[in-house]
Amino acid sequence: MAETAENREGGTEMESYGGFADVYDLFMDETPYDEWGAFIVKCLKEQGIEKGLVLDLGCGTGTLTEYLAEKGYDMIGVDNSYDMLDKALQKKERSGLDILYLCQDMREFELYGTVRAVISICDSLNYITDFEELAGVFSLVNNYLDPKGLFLFDFNTDYKYREIIGECVIAENQEEGSFIWENSYDDVSRINEYDLTIFKRIEENGLFEKTEEVHLQRGYTFSEVKEALEQAGMVFEWAMDADTRKEVTKESGRIYILAREQGKAKPNDI
Repeated sequence: MAETAENREGGTEMESYGGFADVYDLFMDETPYDEWGAFIVKCLKEQGIEKGLVLDLGCGTGTLTEYLAEKGYDMIGVDNSYDMLDKALQKKERSGLDILYLCQDMREFELYGTVRAVISICDSLNYITDFEELAGVFSLVNNYLDPKGLFLFDFNTDYKYREIIGECVIAENQEEGSFIWENSYDDVSRINEYDLTIFKRIEENGLFEKTEEVHLQRGYTFSEVKEALEQAGMVFEWAMDADTRKEVTKESGRIYILAREQGKAKPNDI
């Protein structure tokens, strides 16, 4: 079993990407990061954020973090997986971009000051399997945002886990490695369990190393996420279906939400 970063307060457990980190980018090669990045930049610029500090919460191997840094933003990446951040640091070394990476649990993350915006993309927030802890993450985001700062994030809905992902098996085979991704969804807890079996080719001898990991994600409804934002003191701005870029429906599988910091006074308001 892969190395696990654990915090069982409130009955929750967050899994850290271990062996999967080595093949994550390999199997995410068709993920539309450029499209996602362009959408994020467009949203930020529409809200007047052309530059400044931006936090990528749940940054993984840093692909989107690098994209935004290339667009001129001063990036901070936070993730709770040492293995994923190691890949991000390798990318940083190759690109030479000035990015600060912090290995922290998003439920307890700490920054040195506030940032203009926080982004969290690719269902990172679904790893928060307790509603109160989700509201707690939103409270931390609110705390570390500049006055009226922006929070742009996505999440997989309960509908997606229940009707699309749950109880299905996904597999992919490439020359460098392969994986089997088995899903099991519980209707009561609304938690989807990912059982990952990874086979990675070892360069030295051409043999394959097997790794197994278990990941837990919870499906949330649109109304629950809005409630968590309200509980955290944030202002909901808008939401859209992440796949169609249209209005959210009951069959939306992934949703984008833009929220705004509330509670801090600008210096000239004091």
